[in-house]
Amino acid sequence: MPRIIIAGASEASRTQLNRLLTASGFGIFRLCASGGELRRALSECEDGVAILAGGLPNALPDELATDFGETFQLLLIARPEALEGCESPLIFKLAYPCPGSAVVGAVEMLTQLHSMKMPRRAGRDKALVEDAKRLLMRSYAIDEPEAHRRMQQYAMRHNMKMVDYAADILKGKGEE
Repeated sequence: MPRIIIAGASEASRTQLNRLLTASGFGIFRLCASGGELRRALSECEDGVAILAGGLPNALPDELATDFGETFQLLLIARPEALEGCESPLIFKLAYPCPGSAVVGAVEMLTQLHSMKMPRRAGRDKALVEDAKRLLMRSYAIDEPEAHRRMQQYAMRHNMKMVDYAADILKGKGEE
């Protein structure tokens, strides 16, 4: 199941969405109250579904779609006038107020779309990435999410696949 991130300026909105989705059987990866916090969570998490409740300063939905639309399904829940300003076709939109069943249905659909869209590492590729993460964890005294984040960011910055970077790390050629 993809990781779900809930973001919104209002604590009440974040809490309400968290309760609704948790009660519907979804696991929530992180709740974010600011644009910077959301961007860090999206970078740390390999892929998933991001739900934006209204707007966040420093996190315009169209910019998020440009930066993370390839790996995340994005759901924007906002007032109709705010939805009109959002132009990206990568963002699924729900007009607020909306019933909880509409939110749950949208998240179910987006998790299914995400599962169909995202390739999964298997076999040798998965083993390479896991071995490289363990090596980074030992070498830098970091935890698994941090090792994953570092590998992912390096691979993205250098336009390479994470499995190729993992192979470089294991050969001693990886830069950190």
